[in-house]
Amino acid sequence: MNTGNSIIDFNEKKGFICDMDGVIYHGNQILPGVSEFIQWLHDEKKEYLFLTNNSGYTPRELNQKLARMGLDVPEEHFYTSALATAAFLKEQAAGCSAFVIGEAGLLNALYDVGITMNDVNPDYVVVGEGRSYSLDTLTKATNLVLKGAKLIGANSDVSGPIENGIAPACRALVAPIEMATGTQAYFCGKPNPLMMRTGLNMLGCHSAEAVMVGDRMDTDVISGMESGMSTVLVLSGCSTKDTLKTYAYRPTMVLNGVGDIAAMAKAKAE
Repeated sequence: MNTGNSIIDFNEKKGFICDMDGVIYHGNQILPGVSEFIQWLHDEKKEYLFLTNNSGYTPRELNQKLARMGLDVPEEHFYTSALATAAFLKEQAAGCSAFVIGEAGLLNALYDVGITMNDVNPDYVVVGEGRSYSLDTLTKATNLVLKGAKLIGANSDVSGPIENGIAPACRALVAPIEMATGTQAYFCGKPNPLMMRTGLNMLGCHSAEAVMVGDRMDTDVISGMESGMSTVLVLSGCSTKDTLKTYAYRPTMVLNGVGDIAAMAKAKAE
């Protein structure tokens, strides 16, 4: 199934950057064709990176999450919006301090690059998804921004899929602070080109040699397209064929899931 503009020769591509939720798994369920796709990546010695806007998990936790589903993906194949946020802050203001609303993935990433926690006069307020979000932390963050802390969001997703509907994601959680302070946040995850460039550097690939695979037009497809990569929209997550009608841009290809990539590559190679 393809309503994109052209056909990608997957055998010719060196690197694959894949979103995770809605592409590799949904909740704690692995999606059809994923095992075959990962096996094909290994067999063909492709470079690959799983890129997620979820800032809550560390690469080790993602490695273990996939292991529980029967997939063996080493830690170095994961890159998260938490790591992108930490890299951005280290580049902008090495040794800075931050008031952070988020989970272990975000806190660990910031600690690892030497950023300290500070709830008195931090340089930055950093917001990711997480259970530590409350009216108290929101009020604290709002007043720290009013005192001069710069506002950073780990990613710009408004919502994300959960097993019985959707959950507000980072952009929705940052919005009250933006509205209360009149300050715009800067978002570090997809579709920020900084995250995509880092991903391509980690793969050691030029954009023309890489494919971005995702289930969202507004983060995955646009970030791949604007970085010069071929793009695949898979319909195994939050997008449908009707989703395409609401955007002025198109993915290179539309497939049902990542299993189709392996199947098409094998069929062409024969």
